[in-house]
Amino acid sequence: MDVGGGATALVDCDVHNAVPRLSALFPFLPDMWVDYCRETGVEGFDPAFYPPGSPLSARPGSRVGDGPPGSDPEVVRDHVLDAGGARYAVLNCLYAVAAVHNPDWAVSLARALNDWQAAHWLAADPRFRASIVVSTRDPRAAAQEIERLAGGGFVQVLLPASAPAPLGQRPYWPIYAAAEAAGLPVAVHPGVGGANPLSPVGWPSHHVEDYACAALSLQSQLTSMVAEGVFAAHPGLRVVLLESGVTWLPSLMWRFDKNWKALRREVPWVDRPPSQVIREHVSLSTTPFDASPALDGTWVDRFLTQLGSVRMLLHAGDYPHWHHGDAPTALLEQLSPAERDLVLSGNAVRLYRLPEEPG
Repeated sequence: MDVGGGATALVDCDVHNAVPRLSALFPFLPDMWVDYCRETGVEGFDPAFYPPGSPLSARPGSRVGDGPPGSDPEVVRDHVLDAGGARYAVLNCLYAVAAVHNPDWAVSLARALNDWQAAHWLAADPRFRASIVVSTRDPRAAAQEIERLAGGGFVQVLLPASAPAPLGQRPYWPIYAAAEAAGLPVAVHPGVGGANPLSPVGWPSHHVEDYACAALSLQSQLTSMVAEGVFAAHPGLRVVLLESGVTWLPSLMWRFDKNWKALRREVPWVDRPPSQVIREHVSLSTTPFDASPALDGTWVDRFLTQLGSVRMLLHAGDYPHWHHGDAPTALLEQLSPAERDLVLSGNAVRLYRLPEEPG
């Protein structure tokens, strides 16, 4: 990528690899679940919030044969790493494990999915890194999965924003304890087949509503994690908000701070303004960037001042999904070379503890 006059080796923090078909996981599943899948006719758990025929679902050339876009490691390597110039690509597999209500099956499916990622993606190229997929229906089993896979090519834990309950609530805390102990951030992504809609008022009628409401679910989960005391209990935990935009955060922090001043007695563990907690513990991916490319530098400077730190921002291409544009140039073109390097690479290298060179 060449933005603003200089080439930068990117770290792409949101690349979506896909399971080509459910049978690809059979070598990693216990026999009883393989038999169960065959006998019940289950076809798979591809996320339903990206319609297959929508341009949002697939950039040109990302679909190979009859598999979903992003299911071929060689194609993803060519598009993101080689042609795309990424030094590292963090894989966030959106297979909808959260849609499985049977907790034992969900745990086995998540474990198989992670083993499949290790065998078919991490082994394919040292520049790939992956997120650990866990089932939120059994947080203790999720913690065990984090402990099993921490290190190596797995660099974060992936949770769905549409979880069965707000992610700050205490049943989820074993996940955060395990992630903190392993030094792994927890990423929250819209949708992913969870129990609740992205909209805070119920299930919408149209895809466009679901898509437009993606940031609302992230706002709710972030508010929950701060107010419930997740970061007070786990001060070393970092959280990454994926694919939800960035410009909404300053206004949320202002409102959160204002209300906290009046209601802080009910959350005594939040011992400083919520905006300070968020700035210390939270990062956001830059794609889709929810602002017009025509915005001038004055607006960008104001946004960054309100955000508090450019160190909160992580570059993301969101491959293979296509947001009718590439990098958020409206932001990047207004940054200094040092700030641009932080967004495109440096922040992610620090957060994910990546070596300077893959190997």
